[in-house]
Amino acid sequence: MATIARKTNTVLAKAEFAASNTRDQLRLADDSAVVSAFLNGDERAFSELVERYQTRLLNFIYRTIGDREKAEDLVQEVFIRVYRHLYRFDRSKKFSTWVYTIASNLAKNELRNRSRNPLVLFQTITKNWQDEERPLQFEDVGNRPDDLFRKRDIREKVEEAVGKLPEHHRNVFVLRELEGKSYEEIAEITNTNLGTVKSRLNRARNSFAEIIAPWLE
Repeated sequence: MATIARKTNTVLAKAEFAASNTRDQLRLADDSAVVSAFLNGDERAFSELVERYQTRLLNFIYRTIGDREKAEDLVQEVFIRVYRHLYRFDRSKKFSTWVYTIASNLAKNELRNRSRNPLVLFQTITKNWQDEERPLQFEDVGNRPDDLFRKRDIREKVEEAVGKLPEHHRNVFVLRELEGKSYEEIAEITNTNLGTVKSRLNRARNSFAEIIAPWLE
């Protein structure tokens, strides 16, 4: 019995080691390799995609619609669609662009539905956001408390100003200035041509500057 137990423990240890190695390999792999692993039957690969993108997509949708609870629901819907339709994904393209396109479309639909109730739209878009995880860094922990207070205040004003931009301007502004997407990616995500993206972004930047200027004097 002791011999059987030792053999069983050895087999389990090897299985755990193999699983650990697979997880490590997935973490180190690029998106394309992770997508391929999932399509080849490795369910853990899908968990890796969720882990990579859920926070980023939540921040993106939250900044776009201004409602964190609804943004969380929409992120879940994004991954449901990814799970169901990943086999249709054109692997010659970037997975990040595809998943952001899904998120952008869901956010647009949410805003379009809300537009039937202007009061709800106004309240959800213009309220201050509390999310701390974003690419733009407004704080430096090495600064003095008074500096941190001012930077935190500026961050809140920036977020409020973004919320006041028209939907089609806000979308490209968030994708470029907060998410760091290229013009080409934004064009694909928003299904618009490159010239329109640049035009909207230019107008968004000008509008943003006008909105925030009085607060920064």
